[in-house]
Amino acid sequence: MLLEAKNITKKYANHTALNNVSIEVEKGTVFGLLGPNGAGKTSLIRIINQITAPDEGEVLFEGKPLVRLHANDIGYLPEERGLYKKMEVGEQAMYLAQLKGLSKEEAKKRLKNWFVKFEMQSWWNKRLEDLSKGMQQKIQFIITILHEPKLLILDEPFSGFDPINANLIKNEILELKEKGSTIILSTHSMGSVEELCDSIALINKSEKILSGKVKEIRKQFSKNSYDINFNGNMLAFNNAMWGGFELIKHTEHGEGNFTARINLINGNTPNTFLQHLLPHVKIMGITEVIPSMNDIFIENVQGISANNQISASLTE
Repeated sequence: MLLEAKNITKKYANHTALNNVSIEVEKGTVFGLLGPNGAGKTSLIRIINQITAPDEGEVLFEGKPLVRLHANDIGYLPEERGLYKKMEVGEQAMYLAQLKGLSKEEAKKRLKNWFVKFEMQSWWNKRLEDLSKGMQQKIQFIITILHEPKLLILDEPFSGFDPINANLIKNEILELKEKGSTIILSTHSMGSVEELCDSIALINKSEKILSGKVKEIRKQFSKNSYDINFNGNMLAFNNAMWGGFELIKHTEHGEGNFTARINLINGNTPNTFLQHLLPHVKIMGITEVIPSMNDIFIENVQGISANNQISASLTE
């Protein structure tokens, strides 16, 4: 395990930012740190970066208590970018690379390689303020990963990028993972979570409410739903339905082709349903409906909020 945050609690005046939150980030994986605005994600990221300290709990890096010397093992891309707008791009990149422990020669060599890779050679002598937001984001991304840290913390790394450049950064994240980097990705883009993350933790109202591997979580929240593609008519399809199945919706594609979404209930299986259906329509395909991370995020966050509101109303 590269990083472990154990029972972290952080309070500010009368506000609890984190309440007994624990996460485990395995080496060589992409870990999604998820939650709505104000959930506590930024507080946890600041603790991992040693910007602030927890009131309770501890953070372990490679099994040892996190200390200042670990700063060079961590690369942090904050949501609020912090480059100097008046400085030239090359000068600034060289300066920040050397702050992370690279020699002048090594910093220049690595930067030139990245600038060529991202087709940014002409930007070296330009001031940051003369570049678009997307160009500035590329530069900060490069500066963050240049010293090849063991742990990368990327907070909304796709913000401000067009789809082409967002895809470029996604590919770089996957390549970094393949080379052995460990990445904490904080994002509101649930599509990116499904594409990139191995595991996630979902924080809401200062508490961790869900965690685990992405594939297992999506399977866990599946509702035994299936999309059936068939040729025939809906009346015949409905005649095959009985107490063990529930029709959710259907779509007609023309020429007798339909897609129907069903839920299996009362312990029935897809095979049982198909046995009842086959005499009535021609089945073209069946696909299990696995919920998206976006659906799971909304269901869990809104569910917690609704439960809190109910609890509050009962105590008034």
